[in-house]
Amino acid sequence: MSTKVRTADTRERILTAACEVIAETGFEKIRMRMVAERAGVSTALLHYHFDTREKLFTEAMTHSFANTAVDVGRDAESVPAAVTLARILRSLLPTDPQLHQDWRLWQELWVRALRDETTRQFAVDLYAQLHEWVADAVRRGIASGEFTPTDVDELSTLLLSLSDGYGIRLMLRDPTVTLETALTAIWRHCSAALGLPDTIPEA
Repeated sequence: MSTKVRTADTRERILTAACEVIAETGFEKIRMRMVAERAGVSTALLHYHFDTREKLFTEAMTHSFANTAVDVGRDAESVPAAVTLARILRSLLPTDPQLHQDWRLWQELWVRALRDETTRQFAVDLYAQLHEWVADAVRRGIASGEFTPTDVDELSTLLLSLSDGYGIRLMLRDPTVTLETALTAIWRHCSAALGLPDTIPEA
């Protein structure tokens, strides 16, 4: 294994461990030693790759989002745009254990962004990436004739806002909101705006 590959593998293990520890413990309580132990590396090696907790946190958030995007977009060019959009909407809610962990990271990000300007700007930038992710899927469907033309930015903002609102209720285990009702409600706005059937496609 080359040095470059080993370095990439080490960073991957560290970031995966950081996501797990931050989600379990909360950013304010984690110590670099905790992440190093979870990743199976020395604290010195961890500091070599990430010299501060803040840098580790932002890299972990970026890593989490990138992995979700890669998984959702695995065959985006060969499936209907509605399927891709449905996958994105499911990934924006805590629909499985991995996404539940991602949601805990986002909640940590929101809290920290309220108190730290650098984190606030980072959060705004991440939301811009999420917005473009949704918007690209909508634009592709419009371009192919699968979707009725609509205001892409307005719809993307609405879908992200609905996902955040329902996601918070699901994370709180609010008994009045289920994953099925959340997805149905969000998709209802998609179908109305894009001229699609009311039933969300299987992803």
